[in-house]
Amino acid sequence: MRRSIVLLSIGISVLSFGRAFAQNDRPRNLILFVPDGLRGQIVTRQTAPAMAEVRDKGVNFRNSHSLFPTFTTANASAMATGHYLGDTGDFSNTIYTGYPVGPANGTVTPFLEVDPVIIDLDEHLGGNYLNEETVLKMARAQGYSTAAIGKLGPTLIFDHTDKPGAEGLHSIVIDDATGGKNGVPLSDEMKAALTKANLPLATPSRGDNGKSGDAKTPGTLVPNTAQQAYFADAASKVVLPMFKERGKPFVLVFWSRDPDGSQHNSGDSLNTVTPGINGPTSLAGIKNADNNLAQLRKALDDLGLAATTNIIVSSDHGFSTISKETKTSPSAKMTYGDTPKDFLPMGFLAIDLAKALKLPLFDPNNKNARVPDNEHPKAGNGLLGEDPTKPELVVATNGGSDLIYLPGHERSLARRTINALLQQDYVSGIFVDDALGRFPGTLAMSELGLKGKAVTPTPAIVVNFRSYVAGCDQPTNCSVEVADTVLRQGQGMHGSFSRGDTLNFMAAIGPDFKSGYVDPLPVSNADVGATAAKLLGLAPKPKGDLIGRVMTEAMPNGATPRAYSGTAKSQISANGLRTVLKFQRVSKHRYFDVAGFRGRTVGLDAEGAKQTAAGK
Repeated sequence: MRRSIVLLSIGISVLSFGRAFAQNDRPRNLILFVPDGLRGQIVTRQTAPAMAEVRDKGVNFRNSHSLFPTFTTANASAMATGHYLGDTGDFSNTIYTGYPVGPANGTVTPFLEVDPVIIDLDEHLGGNYLNEETVLKMARAQGYSTAAIGKLGPTLIFDHTDKPGAEGLHSIVIDDATGGKNGVPLSDEMKAALTKANLPLATPSRGDNGKSGDAKTPGTLVPNTAQQAYFADAASKVVLPMFKERGKPFVLVFWSRDPDGSQHNSGDSLNTVTPGINGPTSLAGIKNADNNLAQLRKALDDLGLAATTNIIVSSDHGFSTISKETKTSPSAKMTYGDTPKDFLPMGFLAIDLAKALKLPLFDPNNKNARVPDNEHPKAGNGLLGEDPTKPELVVATNGGSDLIYLPGHERSLARRTINALLQQDYVSGIFVDDALGRFPGTLAMSELGLKGKAVTPTPAIVVNFRSYVAGCDQPTNCSVEVADTVLRQGQGMHGSFSRGDTLNFMAAIGPDFKSGYVDPLPVSNADVGATAAKLLGLAPKPKGDLIGRVMTEAMPNGATPRAYSGTAKSQISANGLRTVLKFQRVSKHRYFDVAGFRGRTVGLDAEGAKQTAAGK
């Protein structure tokens, strides 16, 4: 009898402990803060004190990585799903869809940072163009309160598949389009809460920050202050108090357009690479994003939510100053009304390939019209072949790298295209679809996690453009890259395989992260998605195998795996060029540091870091 009582007492104690543990182990809140385009080593206590505090008091992911191609929607897809791009199919900001996209004026090469374009892709590609569920949607299904606020495009990607309308069917989404015909509708609850907080129901425009200038007129001299103040107010004064009142755990994604927007459109350095993106406008953009983070953290403190909220700060990619200089491009030897003499025009890759391959060039962003001599495609994209409705080759223009598609999957055309690319001094590294075979001077796309379960068309060739250093002694803060873009030399761009673009900023703080910890292991934006799912207690059901890892080493009592470094090299081409890839590895997970041709990519070797604009 006594033994039974003792056992019963022990059982009651264990049961009580289990209940207490369950109560204390309830899912924590999570804020993912994305300062778009923030370089990995630009953050100091002077440039960005709030982000520096998160890094120094929480976890400093000093060995962080953007996924290549280093573009916004591509890395948004990785953060949203925890998958590499070969699974999500979001290969760059502009892709080839294989069908005319109505909301993009019927082009087959749409720009993805537009909500109706994303929704249209979903409708044409099985209901989910990413082919993987997002963390925000999974969290919402598990009873979390969820919201995504900020920059148009990547914000919606975090919960894009369910059509909004009924209460609770969709996360709160507030972006540039909110309040307009293309915006995700606000619920009655949100409308009432915004009105009560004296905030408008439509997002303010970017104003002067949206002005990019032209070849003779500088771009913006101001950060995106007013629009982002609205986003920060909506998050801190409306959404977070609403979430606290609901009494449920929450997930909030805040995607800051700055410093990306201010660096892209910067008017500090028209047609010259210095100061480039290190001028006062870009620095003001960094501080603007930092102020938004500080406001969110203060709101957490004021609401008593700081102790139960994890914060991950991760930029989607680094950034570089644009160069338009070349010695080999036929396109630069032509005259254009909007391009300085001897500079590369927008769409230079499409123009040069059309000449090299002796194929007509048509403009998918101009109703497939033929592109005349001394003109360039309106958005840089190109359809090559006799019939633009059945192109032999498609160029999707993006910036520091471009995508080339071969709808007919012709190996002979691939070989001719690669040979043409190898002749240009602005090219630094070529990656080819494994299905086309191996070619000297190139590496397989599978080396980069670009071959998976994607349902969007897979590029045949990914072209990286040359980069070098100018303006300071810190290469990743002062990288310069050739960029296929409407923007001008001296403004900002990303997308390349330089370490200036792959080194993003990443830090974390909160109850499930260590304090004052410097993480030496490589991490990536795919790891951000995988770690978010783990912190939220979610159980994804992946379709693809290209999945990021949980950053356990950054958590109290978490395991610290081993990391390894490696190099992949292509065969040498006939003119002596070889694509070299430097990467790190943790278990099966790869982290891509830098890639390209020796002497043409920042971070690939010491020689490459010393190259000048002349391309020597």
